[in-house]
Amino acid sequence: MTSTLRTLTVPLDVDSSSGGLPSFLVRDDVLCWSRRENGLVGFGELARFTASGPDRFLEADIWWRHLVIEADVTDAVELPGTGPVAFGSFAFSKTSAFESGLVLPEIVVGIRDGKSWLTQLTLDDVELTEAGALAALAGWLRIDQDDDASPFEDLSPVTADGTATLASGSLSEADWKQAVADGVAQIRTGKLEKLVLARDVVATLPHGVKAAKVLQQLASRYRECWTYGVDGLVGATPEMLIQVEGRTAQARVLAGTLDRRDAEGIDGSPMEYAERVLAGSEKQRHEHEIAIQSLTTQLAPFSEAMNAHSEPFILELPNVWHLASDVKAELADVEGHVPTCLALINALHPTAAVCGTPTLVAGELIRELEHMDRGPYAGPVGWLDAAGNGEWGIALRGAIIESPTSVRLYAGCGIVEGSVPEAELAETWAKFRPMLESLGINS
Repeated sequence: MTSTLRTLTVPLDVDSSSGGLPSFLVRDDVLCWSRRENGLVGFGELARFTASGPDRFLEADIWWRHLVIEADVTDAVELPGTGPVAFGSFAFSKTSAFESGLVLPEIVVGIRDGKSWLTQLTLDDVELTEAGALAALAGWLRIDQDDDASPFEDLSPVTADGTATLASGSLSEADWKQAVADGVAQIRTGKLEKLVLARDVVATLPHGVKAAKVLQQLASRYRECWTYGVDGLVGATPEMLIQVEGRTAQARVLAGTLDRRDAEGIDGSPMEYAERVLAGSEKQRHEHEIAIQSLTTQLAPFSEAMNAHSEPFILELPNVWHLASDVKAELADVEGHVPTCLALINALHPTAAVCGTPTLVAGELIRELEHMDRGPYAGPVGWLDAAGNGEWGIALRGAIIESPTSVRLYAGCGIVEGSVPEAELAETWAKFRPMLESLGINS
């Protein structure tokens, strides 16, 4: 036996031309990260690190660096996401009981810009060969004899056969609207500029829920989002907290939302309506400016150059439009080292887009008004490799599969002085829609 991590990465012939990850790669227990035709899928669990509290990111960073610093890596592909890779999910709050952490899989399949690869990882003293890696992957993809489903089945929605039910989570709709009103009252006192309030609902599907189906639905419908699956946390986020490739870091910031159903029956094009109502709204633009300022201020100490959109653009998704801005930065050497993904996350999270500002005041008010532990909702979710590359989105438009028949969905809204509780409640239902649709529940 050896405690040294060893990995072998070899090219793999996988056709992703149909869009998204091939369905046969996505299992109910898979680790998943994908967008458009690119992505990573992890099988099995070789090692795991968990942590909680305010130092959870830094503790995970130390564990990862110690694991990979002496790793024996054979990599015939050499792209971001090859070699040692870990998937991770972190709690939104430093006070959460949720166990944050990283999962090191046994097998990783990656697709990037038309190139595909297979990585096998081991802590054992066994020979790694291309034939052995392919055989290991085949073992993970093998269908149980009592499973009649084909791994190549189409992407028809998960169906609850009309028996699905939805129930309020921590707060009823009336109580949540009161929480919004209370938040607006606090903002008007001058204690804070913005507050993000979330709510949860619980979907019960007696006939069961299949995570693979949910992930396939989300990846197919929400191609501009990053579809994620880690430990039962599934979703498709439109917001990138931080993406690192070499010394280049990028982020996508969202704040300002308009339900696309609001444009039904209007004169003119839907996009013109979105630009007029969303980009022309002083409330929405103020909320967006707060979110951009939050991220760029926290990222600046780690950057030697930074570029952000001077004007937000309209991000068009199947359910909503968002005001969005992309930020790009060249990372600076800090004491001879470029900061790691997790070090950056430690500095950036939580942003005003998911918490509010000032952060400490907003965080305390969230705990007071929401009456729930967000767990991994609105926390960082993604992957990192040994070379320092990684992609970490904010776990939005998602849910936690709590049992074979129960799913807890989360959605939140940015609250500013001009927020109206009824409108914010309607916005949460628009944001629940991706998960509800993927579960086969009409909304």
